[in-house]
Formats: sequence, C-alpha cells, structure tokens
Amino acid sequence: MKIREIAAAIEEFAPLKLQADYDNSGLVVGRLDDEVHKALLAVDVTEEVLNEAEREGCDIVITHHPIIFTPLKRFNSATYVERCVERAIRSGIALYACHTNLDSTVNGMSWQVGSMIGLSYMSVLEPRRDDPSVGYGVIGTLTRPENIKALLMRIKSIFDVGAIRHSDLPSEDMMVRRIAICTGSGRSLIGNALAADADLYITADLRYNDFMEGENRMVIADIGHFESEFCAIRILDDVLSKKLCNFAVRKSLCSRNPIHYLF
Repeated sequence: MKIREIAAAIEEFAPLKLQADYDNSGLVVGRLDDEVHKALLAVDVTEEVLNEAEREGCDIVITHHPIIFTPLKRFNSATYVERCVERAIRSGIALYACHTNLDSTVNGMSWQVGSMIGLSYMSVLEPRRDDPSVGYGVIGTLTRPENIKALLMRIKSIFDVGAIRHSDLPSEDMMVRRIAICTGSGRSLIGNALAADADLYITADLRYNDFMEGENRMVIADIGHFESEFCAIRILDDVLSKKLCNFAVRKSLCSRNPIHYLF
C-alpha cells in the first residue's frame, strides 16, 4: 500500500490543518508514493521502537510525537534524534506523526481518555475560533458522583500511573462529577477548566505554581505526559483497522515511558 493511502486515512480522521503552528505532524521521513507493507504504532520514535520495526518487518512507524520538531543542522549520530532519522533512512523505514491534529480532532486524545474514565456528554474545552466543533481538551460528566480519592486511585490504575501529583483536596469526602481533561501538556487550559465549572482537571507537565490555580474550587491532577497519551496507539489502530482493513498494523511493545518512578 502506498504511504499516500495511509496518510489519507489518518488525515481524514485528524486533518493536518488542525495541528498547532509549532508542530511537525505528517510524513517526516519517506515519500508519499513509496510502497509499505506493515505499520508499527508507537508514542515516540526511539531506537528501541526502530529495533522492533526491523525485527517485525515493519516499513513504516506511525507515532503520536514527531521525531523532528526543529530543523536538524547535521547528521553525525550525536543525538538519538539524529541516530533515529539516519537509521530510518538507511533501513527504508518511513516515519509518520499524528500529533496536535490528533489532540484537537473530535474523538481524539482527550475524548479517548474521557471515555476510558467513563465520562458522558463530552464537549470541547477550548474550541477553535474558526471551528468550535474541534479544539483542545474536553469537559464531561460522570454517570454518578465519585469520591475524589477513589477516583484518583481508579485513574492511577486505568492509566498505569506511577504517581499522580495533585493539588490540595478541599476534603477527602469531596465528590466529583464534572471533569475536564487535556492530554499532554495542558497547563494553559487550567482557566478553561475553571470556567467550565470542573470539579477535577486532569492533564500533565504541570509546574509548581500551576497546582495553586484551582482556587480551592477545582482539584488539579497531573497523571504524566506519556500516561495521558499512550491512548494514541489505540486511536490510530482503530482508524487504520476500519479504513484499511487489509493493511497489517502492529501495536508497539517497546513504546515505553522515558520517565521512571522510585517508590
């Protein structure tokens, strides 16, 4: 199958026009008219993921994060990014990324996390000005209120989180019904979550002072960047399986969190 056909299937679900200005989604290595036979789905392009691709006969790696964000000035194997790009080119492995366009499309990343938690009546947390039906994050409600500590423990289990960092709990008896979510780095949407009357805001990559912005009205929880975005593999697998049912797709077993926890 041509890469062009695979890209078209993904971009029908998550159009490239939805990506942020800084992003580099789309075909990073390879040519649209190249033939490929098997895809490997991962969160990041790493040397371990490329090992798996070569071992499993995958000639295209589709990830959430682009391996290249800024222009590379040289290729001398000095960094893992250079080594991965060099290796992909030498091995004839195409690299394709579906990043902020997957974050902001309907039924994309935050929607998937919301479904895994059990949210209903989800809507966009920060709609795009030119198209309010898409944008970053979601706000939704649980079927019934849930104790905050029990909910955080359930989320920890669902997403296999080593540790959840969270703001002060107004009370250990606090009941949560309305939840806002932004996968990945979502500190910029704290105000949106407050304005949407969320009881809990789930995101990642928060800084020290960010945890104070709940104003004692909303609990803010950081579940980890990788943990909140691992669902990208599931989404991409579902899209490709439905649209290209005869194309071989493998979920990476080597797509791992670069952050470790010491208990």
